[in-house]
Amino acid sequence: MKRFHKVLVANRGEIAVRVLRTCRRLGLRTVAVFSDADRDAPHVRLADEAVRLGPAPARESYLSIDRVIAAAKSSGAGAIHPGYGFLSENEHFARACADAGCVFIGPPAEAIALMGNKRQAKLRMQAADVPCIPGYEAARPGESLDDEALVREGTRIGFPVMVKAAAGGGGRGMRLVRDAGALLDAIRSARSEAANAFGSGELILERAIEGARHVEVQVFADEHGNAVHLGERDCSIQRRHQKVVEESPSPAVTPALRERMGAVAVQAIRAIGYRGAGTIEFLLAPNGDFFFMEMNTRLQVEHPVTELITGLDLVEWQLRVADGEPLPLMQPEITFRGHAIEVRLCAEEPADGFLPQTGRLLAWEPPVGEGIRIDHGVREGQEITPFYDSMQAKLVAYGPDRETARERLAAALRELTVFGVATNGTFLQHVLAHDAFRSGRYDTGFVAAHMPPEKLRALGQASPEDQAVLAALLFHDDAMALAQREGFDPVGAGWSSSYALPVPLVLKDGASEFRAVIRPIAPAEYEVRIGDTGFTLALRSSAAGLVEVEVAGRRRAVRYRRAGESLWCSLDGLTRHVRDVSFRPPSERERTGDGRIRAPMDGRIIQVRAQAGAAVTRGDVLVVLEAMKMESPLVAPIDGVVKEVNVAVGVQVPARHVVAVVVPQGKAD
Repeated sequence: MKRFHKVLVANRGEIAVRVLRTCRRLGLRTVAVFSDADRDAPHVRLADEAVRLGPAPARESYLSIDRVIAAAKSSGAGAIHPGYGFLSENEHFARACADAGCVFIGPPAEAIALMGNKRQAKLRMQAADVPCIPGYEAARPGESLDDEALVREGTRIGFPVMVKAAAGGGGRGMRLVRDAGALLDAIRSARSEAANAFGSGELILERAIEGARHVEVQVFADEHGNAVHLGERDCSIQRRHQKVVEESPSPAVTPALRERMGAVAVQAIRAIGYRGAGTIEFLLAPNGDFFFMEMNTRLQVEHPVTELITGLDLVEWQLRVADGEPLPLMQPEITFRGHAIEVRLCAEEPADGFLPQTGRLLAWEPPVGEGIRIDHGVREGQEITPFYDSMQAKLVAYGPDRETARERLAAALRELTVFGVATNGTFLQHVLAHDAFRSGRYDTGFVAAHMPPEKLRALGQASPEDQAVLAALLFHDDAMALAQREGFDPVGAGWSSSYALPVPLVLKDGASEFRAVIRPIAPAEYEVRIGDTGFTLALRSSAAGLVEVEVAGRRRAVRYRRAGESLWCSLDGLTRHVRDVSFRPPSERERTGDGRIRAPMDGRIIQVRAQAGAAVTRGDVLVVLEAMKMESPLVAPIDGVVKEVNVAVGVQVPARHVVAVVVPQGKAD
């Protein structure tokens, strides 16, 4: 490189690891930055140097422009790669890099500013004859974006209509409205969320296109006037407007449509004098029409699928373009081969509304195999904190055709071992196995249509046989631990020569509980009753953390880890987590309906809407908690009066903390 020889990566997790590896392959020196929460994270260990930014909260570390620039200066880095998220689409950061004499490995600040506002971006695209979704964005002088104007214009556009934050992304400040009666509340809610998340409550309206697919085109441009596209990615499988599964090529895009969409995407970046990597996002209607939604002025989470079907390293392209080189390939030289599918592994509980999860990774064993790529930035023993995004890794599979890629990815998910923190792994397996996904005929309504909350809860429930295995394994592990502690032969652990009394167990499996009655009948053999069904199981340990379970004539290899009263194990590729609550003392405070509102996880209080003495109705939002970039409204569980509010805006609270108490009318004293 001519312009720089050392690169600071202003990010964390899997993207920091991804960028660092390409930098090292190209012979560049590397600098990582970290918060106190990431002191021992893999990206810190991978870099040649590492600089502490500050405390765990992103505002005091990864989002602090001054601290990142100071880290670059102190380390002598000549360039800064922002990754994605954090400061990657912050025009002030891009300018600060230039002012500090550092090359910003990204587009010009002016392009970031323009495309970072959906209203301004849409107006510019309309001027460049790029097809845009019909809507309202106050294009003419004197037009307003206040609540009254948006209600009026939304009614004119017709329903369903989409309310969207002009700034930011990730589904925040976005509401789908199906009737006029819900429009004003949706506008107010979206405006509040957008102001909280992005510092701007500006909104626009767009006609909602039913049955559409979310298809984006990867683009690249250099400072010599060259611009190309690298094909499309289908990102239609989403939850809460956030992508979950991405693939390339899109099953809905023909070669002719790819050429048209690619040409429009290149036309769009030429219209704004773009440079570097970017993504033009389109909505693809069922009739084949496509419309500009927005542009991401950075590398995308899902860029690996493009790399796999093109054989290119997009981070290397970024580095070379930032160094002043022309694009490595022109459009006729870019070819596409095979198919790639990516899933985002997130620390979240799908059965509980995709609630983010925290904890310590007891086991992390990524799969290996032909066509499998794993991008991650975690390690066994690492704490998954509430301060950052819930995504922990990306599993990507490549094959000569779509079905081969799908089968390889499904197998990789079954082989993946993640214990200690709940993930969406089971949910992802069911998505890949669903007939609608296998056929390729799906749209952005996939999760709502095929994975409603009641089905997600059912996916998380273990079968009676699996419950019997869990109970026997937990009981057996306790017996083995006792044998080791007391110094007797573990072969006889849990067995008695006289009639063994049945032992009742109560196990908590996610949000539900089940009861088991277990009786040892021989060394490492048990009778287990779940409800009215009985099972006979034999357990044989083959290695630490691995046991072979024989039940009903079938042998099953089970990986497991124990942590206190909790047991984590993988049964037929599905991760289960149970906790022994047999001896849990009764607690008035744990009873449902006691009026106590508890934080569902560690997080930061961003809104307090209630005060002591206020009358509330069941369902009223009293406090809003933010964790892993997700806002969780905490609501009144009963009609009554607020007796206590135990938090303030900006306070970090642990899971189960009582944030407020509501009591029935007349009992506030």
